[in-house]
Amino acid sequence: MADVVRAALVQATWTGDTESMIAKHEAHAREAAGQGAKIIGFQEVFNAPYFCQVQEPEHYRWAEPVPDGPTITRMRALARETGMVVVAPVFEVEQSGVYYNTAAVIDADGTVLGIYRKHHIPQVKGFWEKYYFKPGNAGWPVFDTAVGKVGVYICYDRHFPEGWRQLGLGGAQLVYNPSATSRGLSAYLWKLEQPAAAVANEYFVAAINRVGTEEYGDNDFYGSSYFVDPRGQFVGDVADDGKEELLVRDLDFALIDEVRQQWAFYRDRRPDAYEGLVRP
Repeated sequence: MADVVRAALVQATWTGDTESMIAKHEAHAREAAGQGAKIIGFQEVFNAPYFCQVQEPEHYRWAEPVPDGPTITRMRALARETGMVVVAPVFEVEQSGVYYNTAAVIDADGTVLGIYRKHHIPQVKGFWEKYYFKPGNAGWPVFDTAVGKVGVYICYDRHFPEGWRQLGLGGAQLVYNPSATSRGLSAYLWKLEQPAAAVANEYFVAAINRVGTEEYGDNDFYGSSYFVDPRGQFVGDVADDGKEELLVRDLDFALIDEVRQQWAFYRDRRPDAYEGLVRP
């Protein structure tokens, strides 16, 4: 397995319907593959609008089964076609009345390696997610993909350091963080939290945000997606804050061992002293 992995992410504007939204992401993936990318990740609930700006039962229509629903079926075909690992976040229905904010991780041969379900569910103005989603119950999986060990942490999760650490302890080399976050709420945290998590846990992070405003509210999704390395440094430029963009970057996984040997954070952990962290 190569030390240098060419990775991609997409920050996208909402097209108005699922079919064209999926088709647009398929086109971006083919372009990324043409540039040599071996893995790509999409934004939170990438095939739908960010409907959580409102609390209306009509929006359960965006949900579908995972892994056998139509979107993940197409993403499996896309992975096989392009030879890329695909991280595809969708609104999952497990059974009638049970819904999750989920990302499927699909290997380069089209195999669904598993899912991550968002653990931390916000319920504040413009982000009424508890109306739709149950808290995730699928743990903190790290997937052994064709490019290396990949984890997922979704949007609001990023404010909670515990999950970042669980993914690091699971061996993650790259964590995708698909999001939908707006300019007025916490934009100043965007370039702070994920680089800090990359440093604290000594792996690469792909931070993905939507871009633009959508039909169900006035949230101004500000893009600014990026890759950040284990030293907390951006890999190449950060994406634009006002337009759709595909980023393709080379990630040198050899840097992970270099940083862990230099900073030794994992060596100096004190799990024996942390019992209080899990008390209610």
